[in-house]
Amino acid sequence: MNGNDKIISYLQANKILSLKLDNALTALKTEMSNQINTTGAGLQRALYYTSCFTDEYQDVCQQQKTEDIRFTKGIYHLLQNGNIVCTLLEIYFQDIFKNKTSDQLENIKKMLIAVNVHIAASSLTKAGFALAVASSVAIGMNLSLDMSALAGARTTKAFVGFSLYGIVQKAADSAQRLCFTYPSYYSALYAQELEMMYFLIEPLFERANATEAQWATDSNIADIITRMIR
Repeated sequence: MNGNDKIISYLQANKILSLKLDNALTALKTEMSNQINTTGAGLQRALYYTSCFTDEYQDVCQQQKTEDIRFTKGIYHLLQNGNIVCTLLEIYFQDIFKNKTSDQLENIKKMLIAVNVHIAASSLTKAGFALAVASSVAIGMNLSLDMSALAGARTTKAFVGFSLYGIVQKAADSAQRLCFTYPSYYSALYAQELEMMYFLIEPLFERANATEAQWATDSNIADIITRMIR
């Protein structure tokens, strides 16, 4: 089972893919009223939606509506994309390498080889190297996106009741953190309607301290890639 199949199976289990993509907000509200468990992030988001009934918190309500729509657009791209995890990673490495020279890319590749990390790049163009590194990291993950990364534990206690809105809230919180910690990467994902899918790889980024790459040296970038793959 490839990465996208695992993610799609997870989303199906949580009834996310039962939503009509062409009527996202209505479907999400209906699903919310039927599925939200009385604990956790799902309840938190549901309570936030009560602000829609007061004039003072219309900005909160509008923000959540926007997040719902952006999440649904991300799901659409997930269904259309052969490997969305690799795409998320490729955009990340494109941002890191955009100001690198060919010599710098060669230097990073040599440092990776020195620690037995081999990147199969046919050429050292920025785009080619970004894709090659992203593919290597995605393979190395072996989708350790083992969905436990999404909710903390895979079975009974944590997954029972981790409802649709809990997942949307998790995705929204993750995107907001990225916007604060790595604005240029967030903007690149946002431009492709993928920022609400970042939560799928956030555990990997946290483990590898990947957001530090935006100001890192070539050596630090090589270290980040190594931590991502291993």
